Amino acid sequence: MQPDGRRDEEAVRRFVEHFALTLNDMGMARMPARVLAVLMVAEQAGLTASEISERLGVSPAAVSGAVRYLIQVGMAAREPAPGSRRDVYKVPPTSWYSGSVRRGVYERIATVVQEGVDAVGDETSLAGTRLAEMRDFFRFIQQGMIENIDRWEKSRQEQGTTP
Repeated sequence: MQPDGRRDEEAVRRFVEHFALTLNDMGMARMPARVLAVLMVAEQAGLTASEISERLGVSPAAVSGAVRYLIQVGMAAREPAPGSRRDVYKVPPTSWYSGSVRRGVYERIATVVQEGVDAVGDETSLAGTRLAEMRDFFRFIQQGMIENIDRWEKSRQEQGTTP
């Protein structure tokens, strides 16, 4: 922020790239991470693909694939732009923290790991024990994350900070 409280667009640009790099380091593909960052810092409710493309200096095709991914994982939404044939993309108010968790992302991993337990025979072998512990861990994380999100949303309502 500038000393007078105005946006520092250069600092915003640096943040977008730093945030995207951090998400990339955590496993998110780079372009969806950059698009998510741009949507998060936008003062508008939503941006068109061409606006995102312009802000990132990338092709519309790169943006198209990125928003498709973000919509699929629940971190972005597409809506028709009023009075236009274009769509706008936006971040739903709570999607950045609840989208994938509420969809059961950790349970999906646990279910796949259970396939591994079944493939190695059972939970009594060395491999089966490791896999079962991984499965149980992801189920534990899934339940804990849902409980934490519920507590967070309740706290926000009590504080009057829900969008």
